[in-house]
Amino acid sequence: MNGSPDDVDLGRVWISVAAEVWRRQPGWLERTAGRLLRSPGLARALLTTPSLLLPWLLTSVVVLAAGAAATTDSGQPLVALLAPAVAAVAIAYSYGPGIDPAWELACSMAISDRMVLLVRALAVFAVNAVLGLAASVVSVVSLSGPGGGTAAAVTVGWLIPMTAVCAFALAVATVARSANAGAAAGVAAWLIIVLSGRVASGHFAAAVTDTVLFLPYLAIGAGCAAVALYATRIPRGTL
Repeated sequence: MNGSPDDVDLGRVWISVAAEVWRRQPGWLERTAGRLLRSPGLARALLTTPSLLLPWLLTSVVVLAAGAAATTDSGQPLVALLAPAVAAVAIAYSYGPGIDPAWELACSMAISDRMVLLVRALAVFAVNAVLGLAASVVSVVSLSGPGGGTAAAVTVGWLIPMTAVCAFALAVATVARSANAGAAAGVAAWLIIVLSGRVASGHFAAAVTDTVLFLPYLAIGAGCAAVALYATRIPRGTL
C-alpha cells in the first residue's frame, strides 16, 4: 500500500537533490575557480548560484539588449534605467534557502555563510555590470559614434545607483530571509527613485545623470552592505 503524501519526508528529498548537485565532477571553470578561491567547496557554491545559471543570464542579456535597442531608437538612456533593476533582482536571488539547490550542504561546509554570500554577491554584481557595460557602450556608440568619454559617463551614471540598489535588495533579502522580498524591494526602490527624479526635474534620466545623487547612492550602498553582513553574522544554517 502506498503511503500518503503526508508521509513523504520533503527535507530528505531536498537534501538528496542537493547531494546530486554536489556529487557531479567539476569542470574546467570550477577547477579554475577552486584554485583562485583556494576552496573547491566555495567554487562549487559559487557556480551553483541560482542567478548565475544560464536561464537567468539569458534573461538579463535579452532585457539589456532590448534596452540598448530602445536607447538607440529613442535616444533615452534606457539601459542605465534598466540595469539597476535587473541587477537588484539577480542579486536578491543569489543566496538563501528555498532557491539554492545546494543550500543545506553549503551550510555544512567549513566556510562561513558570510563568505558564500560575499563571493556570490560580488560575482552576480560583476556579471551584471559587464552585461550592462556592454549594452551601454553599444547604445552610446550607436547614437554618437565612437566616444569613450560619453560611454564612460553613462556607465558611471548607472553603476553607482546600481551599487546602491543591489546592496538594498541584498540587505532586504538577507534580513527578511526571502529572495522575493529582496527583489521586490529593490525594484520598488529603484522605481520610486526614477519617478521622483522625473517629478523633480522633468525627465526620467535624472536618476542616473544627476551627480548630486551619487554620494547618497554610495552611502546607501555602504549602509545596506553592512546590514547584509550583520544579518549573516547569525549562527550557521538559521538564515
